Amino acid sequence: MSYVEVPGAKVPIRMWADPSTVEGGAMQQLQNVATLPWIKGLAVMPDVHYGKGATVGSVIAMQGAVCPAAVGVDIGCGMSAVKSSLTANDLPGDLSRLRSKMEQAIPVGRGLHRSEVDPGRLYQFSTSGWDDFWSRFDGVADAVKFRQERARQQMGTLGGGNHFVELCVDSVGSVWLMLHSGSRNIGKELAEHHIGEAQKLPHNQGLVDRDLAVFVSDTPQMAAYRHDLFWAQEYAKYNRAIMMALFQEVVRREFRKARVTFDQVISCHHNYVAEEQYEGMDLLVTRKGAIRAGSGEFGIIPGSMGTGSYIVKGLGNAASFNSASHGAGRKMSRSAAKRRFSTQDLEEQTRGVECRKDSGVVDEIPGAYKPIEKVIEQQRDLVEVVAKLKQVICVKG
Repeated sequence: MSYVEVPGAKVPIRMWADPSTVEGGAMQQLQNVATLPWIKGLAVMPDVHYGKGATVGSVIAMQGAVCPAAVGVDIGCGMSAVKSSLTANDLPGDLSRLRSKMEQAIPVGRGLHRSEVDPGRLYQFSTSGWDDFWSRFDGVADAVKFRQERARQQMGTLGGGNHFVELCVDSVGSVWLMLHSGSRNIGKELAEHHIGEAQKLPHNQGLVDRDLAVFVSDTPQMAAYRHDLFWAQEYAKYNRAIMMALFQEVVRREFRKARVTFDQVISCHHNYVAEEQYEGMDLLVTRKGAIRAGSGEFGIIPGSMGTGSYIVKGLGNAASFNSASHGAGRKMSRSAAKRRFSTQDLEEQTRGVECRKDSGVVDEIPGAYKPIEKVIEQQRDLVEVVAKLKQVICVKG
């Protein structure tokens, strides 16, 4: 489908979703965003749903301003995936051992490494820029600086919620490694600090929603936020890269006789800010629950823990600010999913997947998400499908 325009206060809202299916709370959030004085455009992805602060599945283009709550508290959250030389025929019938090895290598939930991971020892990991990255931590907000040791130990860890590590098989039998995570606790603390700072500023006092408080260009507050934002986005990228290297090491050890090799890793943020130009304007584009899908750019659009995911290539649609959806998108809240579904439902909906099937992950059940095939179909003018993956192992936080 192409987009549908819904009138907004200052800009039209371009929607790659049926407006009649968008929950009222999410639509109100979008209408609120469209009132911001600095806004130049607003695109809405097919996985749109209500979010804390700002709508998940929204792409907000502003001039001279950025809204930290529209990035979300998991700055730089995103996906990484890589195709291996393994095929489905190489996999054992019982995948529980491999799942256990994955869980041992990558701490999940609130877990952290006992000591900082040395990137120099990791498989094909480039340490170029590593020391410079950590030296820039000296410039982050004073309120968060004491978290450096924890941030170092959480580098290369998964987290909880909808974050995951998966072993997948595509439609021709190739085995892929895939994972989803972000900037861990350090990104959350930086985000919450700056959201609080933005809400104190005089120019934000008359906004229709205090969660939409912004920083404006050429101010010390904006300079401080940009420093911490881009640092946290880099942290998230490194975090995924280290986890992927640890995952690759597990696979290489477990399939030593196969001499496993890997293609180039695909990686993309889906909660972040980028400096981009449209119609001759320099804009700050915030994607919350959306990936960049410039012409020829690879992206990853995951489904739920039982339905599979897609590797895509962007078509460079400027109407969407070169964006596409970040996943299937929730159709019900976590609490609603826990009320609606049981562990028996979870077992049925994840049949054939080696994964947790206990009450702790019922809120991540496939039935709590929109159908990924429909989400892909609604954005055929934004991306083309390169590969469809189906998970055989899913490690949840």
